[in-house]
Amino acid sequence: MRVFLIAGEASGDRLGAALMRGLSEAAPEPVSFTGIGGTGMTAAGLESLFPMDEISIMGIGEILKEYRALKRRIRETAEAILAQKPDVVVTIDLPEFNLRVAELVKARSDIRIVHYVAPTVWAWRPKRAVKMARHIDQVLALLPFEPPYMEAAGMRCDFVGHPVVTDPQADAAEVAAFREARGLGEAPLCLVLPGSRRSEIARLLPVFGEVVARMAEKRPDLRFVLPAAHGVAGAVEAAVADWPVAPLVLDPRGADGSGGPEAKRAAFAAADVALAASGTVSLELAAAATPMVIAYDMNWLSRQIIGRMLLTDTVTLVNLVSETRSVPEFIGKDCRPRPVAEAALAVLEAPKAQDAAMALTMERLGKGGDHPGLRAARAVLDGLGLAAR
Repeated sequence: MRVFLIAGEASGDRLGAALMRGLSEAAPEPVSFTGIGGTGMTAAGLESLFPMDEISIMGIGEILKEYRALKRRIRETAEAILAQKPDVVVTIDLPEFNLRVAELVKARSDIRIVHYVAPTVWAWRPKRAVKMARHIDQVLALLPFEPPYMEAAGMRCDFVGHPVVTDPQADAAEVAAFREARGLGEAPLCLVLPGSRRSEIARLLPVFGEVVARMAEKRPDLRFVLPAAHGVAGAVEAAVADWPVAPLVLDPRGADGSGGPEAKRAAFAAADVALAASGTVSLELAAAATPMVIAYDMNWLSRQIIGRMLLTDTVTLVNLVSETRSVPEFIGKDCRPRPVAEAALAVLEAPKAQDAAMALTMERLGKGGDHPGLRAARAVLDGLGLAAR
């Protein structure tokens, strides 16, 4: 069995590697893998056509700048698929690249194409599903409420679970060691999570800094920890240098590992409340059972466009998956220091209010069941008419 996979980002590489392991376990015959992927997928047996980071480009400006190179790679990838004639192509997220490859392949073949990660048509731009259906046979969804949207557009869609349910969590001993090593003692702890992109850091940290100051004024015993993403750690440290209340920044660039993944996990488990940007981090917090407040802003033009196109009254995934509105969120014009600080302090005083919603979210995302990679593999095999082992 021959499988061609395409991933262009770290999250996609992680999904692809898990799917490859699942296919190797469940397929009724040996599987060979070719395509485009990162270190996780190559370790799982992928022969990558070229480095994944050549197509890992985000933002309109960056895409326009690299347009010719991207267009060439799209064409090369499609030609490789047509030449190899795999049993199935799995495109993983990255719709700007992957859906263009799918269009070229479908124009000249009937090769089955599966897209892993459904677009957020439930939030905005629902017509994207209709456009996808012209070139995509099957979708693997991370969220349990997504299949009806894809199926309505004419594609098969399988909910296969979210990888967050497999993330390791820090235990009590690790939390205690984290607190002791950083001199936190038994102080209440607030996580500050401003995102991983430079644009998010630039826009949110000034607001978050004021929120931290207001919270510290009301609760002088409160300590703040900011786990910085690798690509923006320097910008984060520069931005918080003049905050009136200095957070403890976990810098992942250190050779000693003191700001690495283990420290981040321990910080998530140790925290009493989190102030976080919108995104999948809300699911990471729910996995750690850490109550949260979500705050996010964007530039004026994006605010106007997205505000008019948004189809839901919440963008927080915990709220959406649990079908509650337990997590307070402050988006766009509502992202102001005073109400955000007041909400965070209220959550700190009543931290159990979100417990049921977070637990239900994890249950609905597949916690306690088969690994999402194995579920995805079984869905791909079933779509090909093959019985899994």
